[in-house]
Amino acid sequence: MGKIEKIEQQIETLTAQELAEFRRWYREFDAEAWDRQIQDDIQANKLDVVAEEAIKAYQTGKAREI
Repeated sequence: MGKIEKIEQQIETLTAQELAEFRRWYREFDAEAWDRQIQDDIQANKLDVVAEEAIKAYQTGKAREI
């Protein structure tokens, strides 16, 4: 049995309160992981091409502010 399957089995045994606490923890964990990934991508200039395309689309009228 792999790690994921073990975690799934443990989650299935949580009480409603424990599951609520886990959900809260995981939302925070996932948001922090996402923020770290975005920062890493920014520092590695991985988003430059996307930003340039968006700016160009806006300047040529193919996109608009929302």
